[in-house]
Amino acid sequence: MAANTDVSAWILLFIGFYALAAAVGELRAPNTWWAMLKDFERSPALRFLTGLVALALGAAIYLVNPWRPGDWLSITVSVIGGIAVAEGALILASGDRFLHFARALVGRAGRAWAGFAALFGVAAVLAALSRLQMF
Repeated sequence: MAANTDVSAWILLFIGFYALAAAVGELRAPNTWWAMLKDFERSPALRFLTGLVALALGAAIYLVNPWRPGDWLSITVSVIGGIAVAEGALILASGDRFLHFARALVGRAGRAWAGFAALFGVAAVLAALSRLQMF
């Protein structure tokens, strides 16, 4: 089990891996995110499950991550968990509108968003590894 001081770093490491994998998927098959959001928009059941999973994962991140006011990594991971909770709640409350907005935001510029996700993923992995002192 991870030491209490390392929990934020481990969470951020896996969030970084997720961001990198999602970015590679979008770069390999452009406009996948746009099409996925369109599918979510059309299916109430898929919207409900997506909102539930986002809320549950965000809550788990927020609750498991130790809150240390002087630690920027702990604060960052808690904010990411809170954002995921808010996203899940928005999808559950008004999923069709929220996902329509998200699809309009992504537009056909999926490669640009994927590039941003890849940069975020690399930064997250490097920040986590530096905290874990693995390099």
